[in-house]
Formats: sequence, C-alpha cells, structure tokens
Amino acid sequence: MNKLLTANFARLKKDKVFWIGMTFMFAAGIFGAIMKLINDPTATADQLALIFPVFIGIVSAAFCSLFMGTEYSDGTIRNKLIVGHARNAVYLSNLITCSVAGIFMCLSYIAAVAAFGIPLLGLSERSMWPVAVLILVAFIMVIATAALFTLMCMLNQNKATAAVICILFIVALLVVASMINARLEAPRYYDNYVFTDSLGNAAAGREENPQYLTGMKREIYQFFLDFLPAGQAIEISSLSAPHLWLMPLYSLIIALVSTVCGLLCFRKKDLK
Repeated sequence: MNKLLTANFARLKKDKVFWIGMTFMFAAGIFGAIMKLINDPTATADQLALIFPVFIGIVSAAFCSLFMGTEYSDGTIRNKLIVGHARNAVYLSNLITCSVAGIFMCLSYIAAVAAFGIPLLGLSERSMWPVAVLILVAFIMVIATAALFTLMCMLNQNKATAAVICILFIVALLVVASMINARLEAPRYYDNYVFTDSLGNAAAGREENPQYLTGMKREIYQFFLDFLPAGQAIEISSLSAPHLWLMPLYSLIIALVSTVCGLLCFRKKDLK
C-alpha cells in the first residue's frame, strides 16, 4: 500500500487535471471575493469560505474519473496487479489519493479567500470555531463523494464514460438536493393582499401555504437533505445545518458502504 500511495502522489504532483482543479478553485475564491465586494458589501470572508462545497463535487468528479481512467487506459492497474499488489490495496490507494486531492482543492479555495477575501471583506465578529467545524464536515463530505466516484471509476474501464457518469451523477444530486431544500425553505405563511377599493388600498393578510411540509413528511425531506452529499453542500454553504452532528456520520456511512461494495466488485472484475 505504501508503495502504491507513493507512486500515486508522485503522479499527482505532475497531473495536469489536478493542477487545473487547484487553479480553478483558487480562482473561484478570488472571483467570489470580488463579486461579494461588488454585490454584497455586508458579506464577510468567513461566509465566502463556506461556498466551496457546492462546486467541489463537479471538480472532484472530473479529476477522479480522469485520474483513474488514465490508469486503465495506460494499463497501469494491470501492471500493478501483475507485480503482486493486491486488488484491495490498488482500490484503496486510489480512493485515498482522490480524497486527498479533493481536500487539497478545497484548501486552495480557502487559501484564496484568506489571501483576498479577508482584506477585501473582513471577518465577522462571531467565533471562527463554527466555521472551522463546517469546513471539517465539508472535508468529510468530500471523502464520501470521492468514495462514490472511486466506486464508479474503478468498475468502468472507459475513461470518457466514467467521466460522464460521475459528472452527471453529481449534477443530478445537486438538482435533487436543491429541490428538497426549496421545499424545506418554503414559508409556512405568505402575505395575501386583497384590494378593497378603486384607489388601490389593500388589506394585508396571511394565508397558509398548502405546500409547506409538516410532520413526518418534513422529517423525511430533512433526512435526505442531511444524508445526500449535495444536500450537505447546500446546508454548509448557506450556514444552515440543523443536524450538523449527523452529517459527518452520514458521510462516513456513504464512504464505508460504497467502499465495501467497490472492493467486492473490483475483486471479481475481469481486467482486459
């Protein structure tokens, strides 16, 4: 395993897709700071620092699929097995490499926000401890998504197909999570204006929203928002995570289950 990780990290240092991802995330941090300064002068750098979970999934999907797809197309995986490395070790080394790469891309974004966002926007007066906890939860979420991408990529030898599957998968998760979040954020009541005379004088009243989620249905929606990596990304970026302590647990469950499934399937996979 150590030799596999050493080889993977040596390759990572020279990987163009990895450095493109690092550059993109750093540029996103700078761009976000400038746009916040222009459009929302009241925003602070600590708020901006938590935006990265929303788009790290897509960047990580592209990197993981191309990194592992290249191993298949170049015959590297077969060579690793031929020289005596266990299939489990090959699988886990790729998972660890992709997880570390994803976290480094997140750190690239945070570094940009620290370097440019703090001078431009400043920090809020609240404690930085909650921000640090949210960042840690986001890192665990990145590991969960890396585990899912590793499962998809290690069982698919076609680099292009794996890339399309991973990107479409994370985009679909973001769409579903956004729809769930929209339902949860719907107001219980909304203002109902009734015009009472020809002059346009209105009487304002409140009317209950029939689409407002209550009871068990609301709990189910909240569970899926907390459980899905994309849902966690939305909650972290909006600084609204009512079940923060559950989110890393869900991420670890996703990582564990997908890794076990991946290991079992990869053992039986016929490598051409």
